[in-house]
Amino acid sequence: MVQSKKGLVFGYFLLIFFALIMMIPFIGMVFTALKASNEIYLTNSFSFFPKAWRVANFVEAMKIAPWYRYFLNSFIVTFIAVIGSLFFNSFAGYSFARLKFPGRDFLFFFILIGLMVPPQVTIIPQFLIMRCIPHFGGNNWLGQGGTGWLDTYYALIVPALSGSIGIFLCRQFYLGFPKSLDEAARIDGCSPFHAYFMIYMPASKPIYASLGILKTVAVWNDFFYPLVMTNTEKMRTVQLGLQVFRSSGMVEWQYLMAATTIVTIPVFIVFLCFQRYFVQGVMTSGIK
Repeated sequence: MVQSKKGLVFGYFLLIFFALIMMIPFIGMVFTALKASNEIYLTNSFSFFPKAWRVANFVEAMKIAPWYRYFLNSFIVTFIAVIGSLFFNSFAGYSFARLKFPGRDFLFFFILIGLMVPPQVTIIPQFLIMRCIPHFGGNNWLGQGGTGWLDTYYALIVPALSGSIGIFLCRQFYLGFPKSLDEAARIDGCSPFHAYFMIYMPASKPIYASLGILKTVAVWNDFFYPLVMTNTEKMRTVQLGLQVFRSSGMVEWQYLMAATTIVTIPVFIVFLCFQRYFVQGVMTSGIK
């Protein structure tokens, strides 16, 4: 009994130790945001802790660029993309897990291939598709003559509404339900569509939380895709907005770290709100 308690204490101590190591970059980011410029650029006076705590860096960083617009764009894109992906991915995962239709395994095989393809490979086809959407951005019915969905919310939201990893996680989650549940639903006269909304959706909180956190982090922190699909300041997201502190000559580290700290707060809030379901959802969807 004593040995087991010692082992438990040692395990917690080890976890706390590694957690502190993981937190060092975040602590360094906050401390850098609170430093004066001369503390950062003068190497002979470097210290991990700020000598003069400048909370004004956060206010000044927010005044350098129209951050209200950047945050608004990121909130709109992230919110709609996450809500949409929860429905489309879960419904597709439910279809692959609980319904039998011709070519089901063949289609799912191609979805798994999508997990192996990096987004940089598909960015050019996606760009051409967004530019050639008919009747948008000055395009004719053939998708020519204008910009299509480029530099609009459509280009940032629609491609993010579904994805291979989301469908895979949802399918694995729904495979864990007993077959008797579908049989009971059919006996009660429920169609597959009705069964999804009345039975499976209310029981999907763990996978919704897991997928919601993963999708929120991916969309909120995405830099490459908005960089390619947008070209005006009014459509910039927060990750593109962080580049205003970089120039060819120098980087304003105190402002960059201050803005980065503020940008990470929504992601932390989302994770803290849904962490109770996160581990449960990943375990139940990934071990089968």
